[in-house]
Amino acid sequence: MSMIRHNGNIKDIEKRRKKNMFYFSLFLFATLFGVITLAVLLVDVFIKGIPWLDWQFLNSFPSRFPERAGIKSAFYGTLWMLGLTAPIAFILGVGTALYLNEYAGDTKLKQILQININNLAGVPSIVYGLLGLGVFVRGFALGRSLIAGSLTMVLLILPIIVVASQEALKSVPSSQRNASYALGATKWQTIRRVVIPAALPNILTGTILALSRAIGETAPLIMIGALTFVAFVPGSPMDSFTVLPIQIFNWTSRPQEDFQYIAAAGIIVLLVVLLSMNGLAIYLRNKYQNKY
Repeated sequence: MSMIRHNGNIKDIEKRRKKNMFYFSLFLFATLFGVITLAVLLVDVFIKGIPWLDWQFLNSFPSRFPERAGIKSAFYGTLWMLGLTAPIAFILGVGTALYLNEYAGDTKLKQILQININNLAGVPSIVYGLLGLGVFVRGFALGRSLIAGSLTMVLLILPIIVVASQEALKSVPSSQRNASYALGATKWQTIRRVVIPAALPNILTGTILALSRAIGETAPLIMIGALTFVAFVPGSPMDSFTVLPIQIFNWTSRPQEDFQYIAAAGIIVLLVVLLSMNGLAIYLRNKYQNKY
């Protein structure tokens, strides 16, 4: 009898081992497939784009001649977009998270707001483009300007910043709040001097990663009428504009082969901007984690 049980246990162990090996191989294959595909795409982009990436390309405006085309207006338009989107989204997002986490309590209003914010985080980006077109471009008569595009991007990334900031605020231990109250601090003093500094690394990381998504979006800006050909650097928030993804999209749609190489060079510039922002997020997170 004991021999039969022993053989049964050995068979069960062997089945579990084979099952573990199967899922390990499956997940390893999925990971390697994604990594290898990304590596192949990056190698192809760099091979095509590096020869075209020079000062003339960075300091020239778009042109119908590939050898004269550059990315200057799109690059400055992206910087303008970041400069307008970041402070508005940060203030609104963090302020909303502070209200929901610190002041709202367990009320019906909070539940309704929380459900809607979580749902908005999954809405397709083109829907925000339609909303921006109806509200900012036509409703507020801002036209096809930088500020209209920036406000549309704020709508796109605001739910992400709110959710990330809420999680950062929840990660602050209650003992720190209680210690502040025990010393006689008010609620706002506790939030300003204890809670926000402790949560700031994760808040900044979530905000910068959300902004990284914003500068890579094309559909919302196309919907509000961002131009594909801009031969000037924007000088004010009311100017027309283009950004790196739209300029790259425009070049890839051209039939001439040289424009495909210029688009690859533009992708490299966009990757540098994105990686720089991700590096800034890591630096700020480590800096404030060490401080607090």
